[in-house]
Amino acid sequence: MKRTITHLADGRELFYFDRHDDADRGAIDKRDLPPRPPASELRYDPLTEEWIAVAGHRQGRTFLPPASECPLCPSTLGNLTEVPSSAYDVVVFENRFPSFSAQRGEHHQVGGLSEVRPGTGRCEVVCFTSDHGSSFSELSAGQVELVMEAWIDRTAELSAMPGVEQVFCFENRGAEIGITLAHPHGQIYAYPYVTPRTRLSLGAAERHRERTGGNLFADVLAAEREAGIRVVASNEHWTAFVPAAARWPVEVHLYPHRQVPDLGGLEPAERAAFGPLYTEVLRRLDGLFGVPMPYVAAWHQAPVNVGRELSYAHLELFSIRRAPDKLKYLAGSESAMGAFVNDVLPEETARLLRSLVTG
Repeated sequence: MKRTITHLADGRELFYFDRHDDADRGAIDKRDLPPRPPASELRYDPLTEEWIAVAGHRQGRTFLPPASECPLCPSTLGNLTEVPSSAYDVVVFENRFPSFSAQRGEHHQVGGLSEVRPGTGRCEVVCFTSDHGSSFSELSAGQVELVMEAWIDRTAELSAMPGVEQVFCFENRGAEIGITLAHPHGQIYAYPYVTPRTRLSLGAAERHRERTGGNLFADVLAAEREAGIRVVASNEHWTAFVPAAARWPVEVHLYPHRQVPDLGGLEPAERAAFGPLYTEVLRRLDGLFGVPMPYVAAWHQAPVNVGRELSYAHLELFSIRRAPDKLKYLAGSESAMGAFVNDVLPEETARLLRSLVTG
């Protein structure tokens, strides 16, 4: 793998990840871009003990442009994009409309009990392929490995940045999920705090260790593999299963068989084995209702400074689609109380996914 770093016209960093060492990445960004926006604000909610990012500049971000104007495609004479080269394998760059950044800005004094501080951190975009009409499920095993190398590279560098407490790699796919760009891509957030979901999981893991001496995530995986009824697919190094207490109508978790805190801890064989299993699961999702499945794919990795011995890197994949023509909306119970009600039996979801022929 070859990694090349360059800069866009407004100073943002861009990284090319190539399969071949002779890739030419000398193209220059010729656009006239406005100054980068200031950092967002973080406001503390004393009722939930959570930080909320307020990033008003994101209201102006690009929204579902036609394919001919896609900012994630390679640049052409008629469409200068975020990627100066005329072709690429995998590319990562700083988000032009970030939720967190190292830029300086003025911040409001809001009074009350809410503490306010700068939203220091970083947000990056990961383009999985230069093919606008493709999807992650269509990537070759080698291309998925290259994407994973990009995730690993960026996780390591972002984790070393001052103030970063957690790195989150994810993909939003589908208009129903709320994407603003249709090109196959994901994002990486470098948070200046440990996220609420991770704090809850690590708290449960710590209590489980005190009770049993075991690792909660490893024990969940072992129990699901033994039960078998919710396992969707597996290979030598990974297992994909529907969790017994799935929140979403379609939800699959992918675990490596060996506990590692983050993606960088995976051995070469484990990295290589991920792609074939994951793309198989994605094809099963697309076949479930006969339409492309909208989904969120979320990598759970250890925070930078706490809970690393408790953590177990794994992927959470879920969709809001519950039928070919129906979506699961987060209404009163879920949105107001955080109390999920799933309309679909997890065992039935697993059975249906297993029954599909993926080719």
